[in-house]
Amino acid sequence: MMEVTNDSSGGEFILMGFSDQPQLELVLFVLILISYLLTLLGNITIIVVSHLDLHLHTPMYFFLSHLSFVDLCFTTSVIPQLLWNLWGPYKTITVIGCAVQLSVALALGSTECVLLTIMAFDRYVAICRPLHYTTVMHPRLCQCLAAMAWLSGIGNSAIQSIFTFHVPRCGNWRIPNFACEVPSMIKLACVDIRVNEVVLFIATLILVLLPIVLIVSSYGFIAQAALRIKSSQAWQKALGTCGSHLLVVTLFFGMISVIYIQSSSSFSKSSGKFLTLFYAVVTPTLNPLIYTLRNKDMKGALRRLLGKDQSSRKT
Repeated sequence: MMEVTNDSSGGEFILMGFSDQPQLELVLFVLILISYLLTLLGNITIIVVSHLDLHLHTPMYFFLSHLSFVDLCFTTSVIPQLLWNLWGPYKTITVIGCAVQLSVALALGSTECVLLTIMAFDRYVAICRPLHYTTVMHPRLCQCLAAMAWLSGIGNSAIQSIFTFHVPRCGNWRIPNFACEVPSMIKLACVDIRVNEVVLFIATLILVLLPIVLIVSSYGFIAQAALRIKSSQAWQKALGTCGSHLLVVTLFFGMISVIYIQSSSSFSKSSGKFLTLFYAVVTPTLNPLIYTLRNKDMKGALRRLLGKDQSSRKT
């Protein structure tokens, strides 16, 4: 059973997590640890391969490297604390630790929303404007777009973190989740939280709903262009370059929409923590698998690098 610290001592938040289902904690610990290790391995592999292989020095893999770095940092901001709480009897996190976790995870999650939108634009230009691709997606623009993604994530995190942690909690230290995140944190408030809900709603419109609209629009134009393609090889290439990204987008925005678009009253404790678990653990693990298993360029780059390693050992 969970050891609960006195609410009035220590000033620590209690991450309730899965303490009401102690029979699941050991199983979850093993599964999450394996998933985390796979996430580290997969995303580090994508970053290293994209950097070392000259064939992958393209806008698509430039943004994919940023996406992998975001997933790598996001899981690291959440999973070690979760594993610690699942393994031992103590389920606490300091106020500073909670603030850091919330702000970092929120910044990275917001950055990923923008990055996925930029990657959809990149695919749109590649398929709908192939003759102008190198002119449009030049390195300077790619760097500016990546910087815009990171700055928007950091800005959103700063605003929401300030609003979230300045709300009086009146001794409410029990977070009904395994991590510090906005929907769970604002439910600890003992005052009217309509301002927080408005801020969260505006952020959701800008960083979730707007990207979804832009991505759907991009793929609408891509679908129209693909229907005009008569060559079967060109058709398969178009689907291949978009399939992985579209699958990742569906997983990511599907989960984040369910979590953040719901009103706080309908965000149940039980469903909320399992949805957050899928969003924080499963999705970052699947992303590198999707991009490597479904991507011929990435698999080819891996084979080339492994071939170089083998040849160097022989010499």
